[in-house]
Amino acid sequence: MIPWKGTPQRRVPDLDLESVDRDGPGGHAFVFWLIVLVWPLWDLAQGRTHPVWLAVTALLVFAFLHLGVIRTSFDGRFPLRVPTALLVAQAGVASAASLGFQGRWYTMFPLLGLSAGVLVGHLPRRGSGPELPMLLGIGGVSTLSVLVGWAGGEDGGALAANWYGTATAGVVTAVILRLFTVIGLLRDAREELAEAAVARERLRFSRDLHDLLGHTLSLMVVKAQAVRLIAERDPAVAARQAADIETVGRRALNEVRQAVSGYRGRGLAAELDAARLALADAGVDAAIRRTGPPPPAGTDALLGWAVREGVTNVIRHSGAAHCDITVRVDEDEAVLQVKDDGVGGAGNDGAVEGSGGHGLRGLSERVGAADGTVQAGPAPGGGFLLTVTVPGGAAQGAGGQ
Repeated sequence: MIPWKGTPQRRVPDLDLESVDRDGPGGHAFVFWLIVLVWPLWDLAQGRTHPVWLAVTALLVFAFLHLGVIRTSFDGRFPLRVPTALLVAQAGVASAASLGFQGRWYTMFPLLGLSAGVLVGHLPRRGSGPELPMLLGIGGVSTLSVLVGWAGGEDGGALAANWYGTATAGVVTAVILRLFTVIGLLRDAREELAEAAVARERLRFSRDLHDLLGHTLSLMVVKAQAVRLIAERDPAVAARQAADIETVGRRALNEVRQAVSGYRGRGLAAELDAARLALADAGVDAAIRRTGPPPPAGTDALLGWAVREGVTNVIRHSGAAHCDITVRVDEDEAVLQVKDDGVGGAGNDGAVEGSGGHGLRGLSERVGAADGTVQAGPAPGGGFLLTVTVPGGAAQGAGGQ
């Protein structure tokens, strides 16, 4: 057994980015926390707060400003000064109400901290770093809660509890929103890496074809020009030149067939090396294992084709972070397995994009011609599993199909 580990990637292990909503929790998740205002309402219901109309007005204005901060923070169309101004106004209402009514009205400050966390957590999406705003915004409202409580005659325990609740609500909210922003950036980076890997392979093939056919096609053009110039003056020489064009054209056609055959079925070892590079470029961690003797030539080419299709599927469709490629060869059969931990796989019709445009359907036809089988579908425990089984020696010549 020859284990191989791909180039280590700096990533969060076992993080399924595709299953995470890149936009994070919506604004409605933070509306729920208005339930905190039940504490001042309780004081109001117990007749401890006067005048009632002023207390009700303060609660309504505070709730309205809280919703305004959330709405304008989540909506990038509003300039930063709008949610900032609403947050300052919300802080003013919380301070005035707490000093005026005291009691449970100090519980407005943790909700104020949450509003500050929503604003700070969305700053990275607006192109600003979160460090200084977090210090000024969340630190500011936390300090304000202590100053207001101290001015209202609260004891040290109440001041500490108020500060802790305000700071915790703000920091946790900001960190969670920042995390979803980072997840979105990681997902974008993965998609760009996968597209770059596919583009690089296409560029390599086009470059190989250019190097292969450039001289031959140039020669054909020169001979065709010669035929045009001497056709009437010396028909015999023109006929020989035309025969040369036919010979060169046939040779070019044969070279193209050989190039395409080599590109599609370069053999198992070459395809495993290419898979290693492609997966690394796409940011997918890989483990490649081979056991048993080398397979027959036809089976080797067929397994190479299967590796290419399987890895292309992983890169383009799965969104995987890890891929296992296992090859086992014994007297009776050769078995290839390509397993990833992503959420993708074949399309609804069972096909994926491949180098030949036929994907798993084309692979099934090739393997079926060698009396083999192809199985593809969800893997136990999650991910996608492609299994290709070829009877020993039965695929002779299949690689050239």
